[in-house]
Amino acid sequence: MRIAYALLDPGIGVFGTKGASVHVQEVIRAFRADGHEVTVFCTRVNDDIPADLADLEVRRHRLPKGSGAERELAVAAASAAIAEEISAGGFDLVYERYSLFSDTAARLSAPPVSPADPADPAGPSAAPIPSILEVNAPLIAEQRQHRSLADEAGALEATRRQLRGASLISCVSDAVAQWTRNEGADPARVVVTPNGVNTQRITPGSRSVVAAGPKAPVTVGFVGTLKPWHGTDVLLRAFARTRENLRLDICGTGPQQEELEQLAAELDIADRVRFRGAVAPELVPGILHEIDIATAPYPAGEHYFSPLKVYEYLAAGLPTIASAIGTIPALLSQGELGVLVTPGDVDELAAALDELAADPAHRDRLARSSRQTAVREHDWQIRCRELLRQVEALRPAAVQRRTVAQRPAEVGA
Repeated sequence: MRIAYALLDPGIGVFGTKGASVHVQEVIRAFRADGHEVTVFCTRVNDDIPADLADLEVRRHRLPKGSGAERELAVAAASAAIAEEISAGGFDLVYERYSLFSDTAARLSAPPVSPADPADPAGPSAAPIPSILEVNAPLIAEQRQHRSLADEAGALEATRRQLRGASLISCVSDAVAQWTRNEGADPARVVVTPNGVNTQRITPGSRSVVAAGPKAPVTVGFVGTLKPWHGTDVLLRAFARTRENLRLDICGTGPQQEELEQLAAELDIADRVRFRGAVAPELVPGILHEIDIATAPYPAGEHYFSPLKVYEYLAAGLPTIASAIGTIPALLSQGELGVLVTPGDVDELAAALDELAADPAHRDRLARSSRQTAVREHDWQIRCRELLRQVEALRPAAVQRRTVAQRPAEVGA
């Protein structure tokens, strides 16, 4: 199958280092591992190209520098141009990561208004192309709260076109799925697809599981972007109250890094905390091998996303301490695959760190169960195969029969 992957968010590079870029790369890997041909259409690339994706065909539509209304209009124009390019390219499926002001998938999947209607965005002679719209967050609310949005009405209009036009809307959580339904998506076409992990890329390390001691510090790890809603400040404050011999390894960067480094100094723990800064995704598996206890210390508040880092912790066979918020309790089987703590509770997090550091047997049990569950239930190939099955099930039977007859070698790829 030939798949066009559309990524028009100017804040996400195909080959960037943050979680969104990792997500993009892993979905592409999963499709390619099953024999599908993927071409990426995007507005930003970045330079951290993993070796196994060096041959990936990427077609970039450059946006003008700057922000505000001009940039928003440029995204909409790029969406129209990319839709035309995909329509003429003979693709079998469009997979789009939802971004503001883009409606690429809807342009291609919505049936023509009439055979000769020039207003039809995909062109009067273009046949509809099945599409999957991946929705990771209610972006309009996020943009309004954390960034800027010049044309909110235009963003909402484009969003609703996407939700009405895409063949299948894949949401990372129940909360995001409900948001799409509230904005007009047909409930029959909305599915929940949590994040996943590449269990071939993320694997357990070979570190011995031992209790913290004077000569054997236990390394606590955090992987992610340093932003307020990730709770890294809570982790630092909890770490400062621990009694065991611990070290803290923070992998990632973000707008809070300088502030967090200053906090570590104020808490008198700077000599026990390592800030690695931005790290290429291909280096993350090795860094996870250096960690003994992983953390996801989210603070209290709205939590509608599916935390990629926790899936990676599971695949790496790491005992995990995470906030009991959003999708995390279910992901950690209500505490069977990790230790759940009250969001934002510094003392509870500190106690959990000490208890787990001093109990290697418990850590070993969690590690084994976590890895097994990740392989069995959360691999990206499992997620992507299910999405393809679901979008195929929504297609008319006649189209399904024609597709099978035309491409017999691709069935079951």
